[in-house]
Amino acid sequence: MPYDLVIFDCDGVLIDSEIISARMLIAALAGLGVHIDLDYVARHFLGRSYPVVMAQIRQEFGLDLPPEFEEQYRQRLLAAFEAELRIMPHVQDVLARLAHPYCVATSSSPVRARKSLAMVGLEGLTGPRLFTATMVARGKPAPDLFLHAAATLGADPARCLVIEDSLNGVRAGLAAGMQVWRFTGGSHLAGRDLTAPPDARAHREFASFADFFQIDPLLRPTTEQA
Repeated sequence: MPYDLVIFDCDGVLIDSEIISARMLIAALAGLGVHIDLDYVARHFLGRSYPVVMAQIRQEFGLDLPPEFEEQYRQRLLAAFEAELRIMPHVQDVLARLAHPYCVATSSSPVRARKSLAMVGLEGLTGPRLFTATMVARGKPAPDLFLHAAATLGADPARCLVIEDSLNGVRAGLAAGMQVWRFTGGSHLAGRDLTAPPDARAHREFASFADFFQIDPLLRPTTEQA
């Protein structure tokens, strides 16, 4: 099926950032006496916006984080990104050859999304093609962000392809009535049980963007199609 729009998640899809974010959040919370591990982060936080993460911490641990926590955490995280952040292998090639319009829809804040994409040379994804959870009332797993991106860019949701790594992102894409592929090649998913529950089963799964055009050759330019 020809696509009107390909919607990429950012963290854990375009950039290998989730493992860095998880490590930094675990350390920051430990300094306040809240002890969680990577499994907890993956189960509760992956694909969610910062306010949702904070609400979960408040509900489960009875901790209201100090007002300065968010800004300090973001500053430390961006510093870690500067040192460690990498683009996902083969993403640059996929974006350069993709035959359809594309955008980014992320649970990250606008500032973090723009800066992290710039760090790996994907500045061209900012501007009107970058959509963040701040633009909608409900973040993932609600479909609002994906539907907002499609509506803004004049795309039929049924003709949109979503590329996600998190189960909440997959749920959001499915709820939006879109085709959903789950990317499992990020460092944060290495060695983990990738079995998805019934409500978060993507239409396809792939572990490397080197295989992207093999899954659906119609995503390539017509000059490359057999």
